[in-house]
Amino acid sequence: MKVLVSDSVSQGAMDLLKKSGIDVTYEEVSPEDLLKRIPEFEGLMVRSRTKVTKQVIEAGKNLKVIGRAGIGVDNIDMPTATAKRIAVVNAPRASTISVAEFAFLHMLNMARGLSAADASMKKGEWAKKKFKGNELYGKTLGFIGCGRIGYEVGMRAKAFGMKMVAYDPYITQQVLDPASIKLTDLDTVLKESDFITIHALLTNETRGMVNAAAIKKMKKTAFIINCARGGIIDEKALKEALDSGNLAGASLDVFENEPPTGSPLVTHPKVCASPHIAASTKEAQEVAGVTTAEQMIKFIKGDKPEFIVNKEILK
Repeated sequence: MKVLVSDSVSQGAMDLLKKSGIDVTYEEVSPEDLLKRIPEFEGLMVRSRTKVTKQVIEAGKNLKVIGRAGIGVDNIDMPTATAKRIAVVNAPRASTISVAEFAFLHMLNMARGLSAADASMKKGEWAKKKFKGNELYGKTLGFIGCGRIGYEVGMRAKAFGMKMVAYDPYITQQVLDPASIKLTDLDTVLKESDFITIHALLTNETRGMVNAAAIKKMKKTAFIINCARGGIIDEKALKEALDSGNLAGASLDVFENEPPTGSPLVTHPKVCASPHIAASTKEAQEVAGVTTAEQMIKFIKGDKPEFIVNKEILK
């Protein structure tokens, strides 16, 4: 069995694959080279850089399993993989804490303007009166999507004395009770929240859901955080709201196009931007790589992976 690892993963993941008798090739190939190389491999492990398109999957005549060392699989053409009966496995729990901490970091930064204050100091300024922030205590934090990551953000917000409301049609109130998060509808989240954090997958349902109409329902003093997936927020509508003063600010770790070359949001004074690094901790990347390797090995050996995204191929 030959597996191509086309994005950087932990050494632990590489060692595990090799110990299982798998012939592993690590090479960060270009999209063009991937199309040429993929026919010789039975397995492919990626992170977010590699786009596993329909063309790649169809060229992979020997492909049996694709491993995504992380959570989101929007860089993989799932319908084509499923139609070809190629298993797609991932590591949905690996980066939970890392992303939750990072989303909370973004919220604290927006509340207190720390990155702007730091930039000001580095210019030799002492603009003490300029940086009057807000406490998180008593503020309302809204969630669009509240799975594992959202829940962990909620546990931290609870410690800060925040009120919390969430919209997630796929979860129950009982699951959210320990974090004191109240499940409600999307309109309530938009209208009541001082901060909104997004923790949803990018799907046809969620693409562009935070559009001009949604932003219009938000408080003008509200801030929005997206450490989930670009494309959930309508970036044009977001810029217009920030420009007009209909939204106080945004913190974005993800963008519709990555890298967001030429995006006016990156340099916008009301935006704190980071280069899709919410899951980029040593701990998260180690667990993501090893978990994905374990899942790939299980499928290759004929066992049922715990984290198979397209379970229908097992029927």
